[in-house]
Amino acid sequence: MIQPSPKKGKLLIAEPTLIGDLSFNRSVVLLTEHNKNGSVGFILNKPLDYTISDLIPDINIPIQVFNGGPVEQDNLYFIHKAPHLIANSVEISDGIFWGGDFEKTIQLINQKIISEDDIRFFLGYSGWSSKQLDEELESKSWIIVPNEYGNAIIQKSSIAFWKEKLEELGGDYLLWSNSPENPSLN
Repeated sequence: MIQPSPKKGKLLIAEPTLIGDLSFNRSVVLLTEHNKNGSVGFILNKPLDYTISDLIPDINIPIQVFNGGPVEQDNLYFIHKAPHLIANSVEISDGIFWGGDFEKTIQLINQKIISEDDIRFFLGYSGWSSKQLDEELESKSWIIVPNEYGNAIIQKSSIAFWKEKLEELGGDYLLWSNSPENPSLN
């Protein structure tokens, strides 16, 4: 299989052989930036046991928070599809935006103008230094696929997302999609 180039807006699917990596085992990552200086993304399918109202008491709506990756896990990040409401957002691609005016975002959530279908919160992010992601792609740690969901990816992703993406790839990946998380325990 010829691997497309990494590009912001694409999805990185962890290869089934990426076992033992606590951060990325069975992960689907939305790549939010990729350039000569490095890459940034957010893991879409690793919900945490927190809601945003647990972390930010000013928010009254209990929106799920996800593990975005192993970097800066004490910082909160968000992607959304409401740039017309949240100033200073940066477009990733396909109507998906990163960050923006956080105080305004809190107001919009509390006023129920923005719902959990419009926004996704993450603790931490996934980051790669210059050429690091390219090296991981060469060692076959990741599969790059297009984001066919556009901005609907915000509500699409779930724990089962990795399995769904492997099933779509078919072939040997279909077998891996049903394997236990740690095959040595089988």
